[in-house]
Amino acid sequence: MVGTYQHPADWRGSDLSKREDWIHRFTSAEVAEIIDALSHARAKGKTLPTLTQADFPLPNVSLRLEHARKVLEEDVGIFQFRGFDVSGLSKDDLRLIYWGLGKHMGTVVSQSSDGDLLGDVRNIGIDIMSPQGRGYKTNQKLSYHTDSCDVVGLFVMRAAKEGGLSLIASSVAIHNEIARRRPDLLAVLYQPFPWSWQTQEAKGAKPWYFQPIFSMCEDKISCRYIRGHIRNSQLYSDAPRLTEQQIEAMDYFDSLSASPEFHLSFMFEAGDIQFLNNHVCLHSRTSYTDWPEPDRYRHLLRMWLSVPNSRPLVESMGTIYQDQSPGAVRGGFPTRTGTYIYESKGSLTD
Repeated sequence: MVGTYQHPADWRGSDLSKREDWIHRFTSAEVAEIIDALSHARAKGKTLPTLTQADFPLPNVSLRLEHARKVLEEDVGIFQFRGFDVSGLSKDDLRLIYWGLGKHMGTVVSQSSDGDLLGDVRNIGIDIMSPQGRGYKTNQKLSYHTDSCDVVGLFVMRAAKEGGLSLIASSVAIHNEIARRRPDLLAVLYQPFPWSWQTQEAKGAKPWYFQPIFSMCEDKISCRYIRGHIRNSQLYSDAPRLTEQQIEAMDYFDSLSASPEFHLSFMFEAGDIQFLNNHVCLHSRTSYTDWPEPDRYRHLLRMWLSVPNSRPLVESMGTIYQDQSPGAVRGGFPTRTGTYIYESKGSLTD
């Protein structure tokens, strides 16, 4: 029987809210360095597809990003940068800046079968409950979940008029609480569950697959949890039916993650950059209302990253994490078109 797991990522919201070691406010010199890197890249005629790390020189800020990677893997699993002034910069400038920062964090992987590398988090009116439902395409409330990569990064270009509260919880803390209270349900969460591909599967492949919610490899825990994807597996008659124990285990998991004791909440501000280790952190968001003007709609940029200091994973995580060895380039939904795109289309803001 798997027991509790000792790691700094086992935190409660009230404890983390009193700490600031996972937050860095950019200094004026660091902001200037980022703007200089943008100018350097522009002078060389670089675009997102052609930009390399060397084209976006960050001699000091890169050390901040390296520290963030260490906190993500070895400490609390979340890191937030604040204090970057987005005013006066165009949308294209902000996209190139964020892409340049990402080049110093790790390797970007695809977020959809369309090959999205730089995802646009904004409301395009898709129902989160639909078979194609993806949380970044709606303004609806999101349940606690992970993204399908080692690290997810968000860059806030514009915040909502109302709502959109960011919610973070430690899946390690939830794991350990279940181990203490309901070890029988924890054992279930280590077993394979059926998952829907959410229409991201390869042509001719089954639209569902097996994967556990919790796994352990070389004393490193990993959680992958998107209840909507598990629920939607039941749309396919050949997928195994969820058992009463599996449903009870997910219900208990959800009740803990939504508890004020476990989660941390804060409001995003324009210029915020957040990174999360999906193996140890869950995230959610309240519903939001946009401003009436389309050019003021809430708009975040999202990257899914493989990082060089990632943990090893068990073989059963291989459907999404194609290479389970530590530091491998892995994760994401592979492009099924053979091409990549750098700006999501079809938004209500287009």
